[in-house]
This record gives sequence, C-alpha cells and structure tokens, in this order.
Amino acid sequence: MNSYHKETATFAGGCFWCMVKPFDTLPGIEKVVSGYIGGKVEAPTYEMVKSGTTGHMEAVQITFDPDVFPYEKLLELYWTQIDPTDDGGQFFDRGSNYRTAIFYHDEAQKALAERSKSALASSGRFTKPIVTRILPAAPFYPAEEEHQKFYKKYPDRYAAERSESGRDTFIKEKWGR
Repeated sequence: MNSYHKETATFAGGCFWCMVKPFDTLPGIEKVVSGYIGGKVEAPTYEMVKSGTTGHMEAVQITFDPDVFPYEKLLELYWTQIDPTDDGGQFFDRGSNYRTAIFYHDEAQKALAERSKSALASSGRFTKPIVTRILPAAPFYPAEEEHQKFYKKYPDRYAAERSESGRDTFIKEKWGR
C-alpha cells in the first residue's frame, strides 16, 4: 500500500519561467506548473497578465509529497530564488504581475510561511524590509503550454533570461547559490 499523499504549494517569484527548474527535479516533487493567481479575471492569458491589468501574478504551483520534501524545505528554496525586498517586481521584470507572494492552502502552511518570513526578516541577511506577501490561495490558472517547463523547451532563452535579468547574480551574491 502506498502511503504517498499530495499537497499543493503556490509561489509567485517574478517570471515563472525562472521559478520552475529549482523545484522541478527534486525528490518528492510530483509536478510544477506555471500559471496565474490572485487576479480578477477568469482564465487569463499570458498577454493579459503581462499587461498588468488583471491583478494576477505569475506563479508556480507545486504538487509534492510532504513526507519526502516538507513544505518548510519548499519555503527555504523559494526564498533563495527571489529578492524578497522588492515590491515592484523581480529583477528586470517590473510590475505587479511580477511581485512575490506565498499563497497558502491551509492554516498550517500559513503559519509556516509567516514563521519563515519572520526568521528571514530577523536574520540580518537584508537591510530592507521583507515585502513578500503571504496570501490565501486563490484560483490558479495554468499558463499556456509554451510556458510550461520553459527551461527544458528553450534552454538558451531560459539561461539568457536568468542571466540578463540579474536573478542569477543576485542569488549568487545574496544566497551563495
């Protein structure tokens, strides 16, 4: 009998192309889907969200086995992929659709997210306030197929996006990764 059970985690971390790979191949991760969350339009398209008029954020939704890869570890990995002090977007992607947020799916996730945010804020790693939002999960709309597993489909474009955006440099300088 299989004791595997699934949970869902949803993180907005700027460009969703850059947020899939860090989670995608880890043990206990069943799938990582790029999509849109937190807006006021049903079933938005990439162009709609990119315009900044729908209220959605680009995000990844992760299906995982918490017995293999606990939510706390997902949070730790999430923080090391973003600049949690930037409320105007992430790196060269600017606008509300590129802000950071942790969308919790239950009260346990909310408590763990708040605890991890508080620990990061008091760690001294950043001099500016941690502005990443912690919000209740909202309807999540998977992005179009061309945006799924972008790092595998377009490895050169993916690498250029990470490098040119400043994300890789920031992660190396702030997180040593």
